[in-house]
Amino acid sequence: MSEVPIHNLLTVKETAEYLRIPLPTVYYLVQRGKIPGIQIGGRWRIKKSALDHDILRPDKQGQPTVLVVDDDRDLQNLFRTFLKRLGFSRVVVGTAKEAIQSLRKQKFDLMFLDLQLPDVPGDQVYKTAKQIDSELNVIVITGYPDNKILDRILQISPVTVLKKPLKVEQLNQIVKILGYKIPNLQS
Repeated sequence: MSEVPIHNLLTVKETAEYLRIPLPTVYYLVQRGKIPGIQIGGRWRIKKSALDHDILRPDKQGQPTVLVVDDDRDLQNLFRTFLKRLGFSRVVVGTAKEAIQSLRKQKFDLMFLDLQLPDVPGDQVYKTAKQIDSELNVIVITGYPDNKILDRILQISPVTVLKKPLKVEQLNQIVKILGYKIPNLQS
């Protein structure tokens, strides 16, 4: 008896790596029918073609997943509040190490990146982020626009730069320019 090749079927671990999300999240989504899976021998298997077609297809109507990398607590709170009001999925971190870990776990549509981080300069985070996901939109936020770190990023590719201190109006404008819809919010 010959076995049918199952190269189109992924294990839960392979699915987590493929989608760049935590392993428990894959189990949760499969068990609730959010990711199409089947059980073979008591273990979940996920059809890669179904992931590509149903889960990873571009959704122009959906809101982006945003990574904010800045060690300033006040700015982190501004982003949390602003992005929550827009209904954006968001992860806010304060170090380069946390940013890289997040980028390896999950796919993001947009990243706001401070240049002055406590552990690694922002240009190194930028380079690593682009290696992980070359399509990632990166917005640099800095209080020092004449910075050598920014110059190094600009040698790699053009980026949008927001000057600190940030205001909600600036963030609204950037989100609109990038083509994401902003819900009609009443204060």
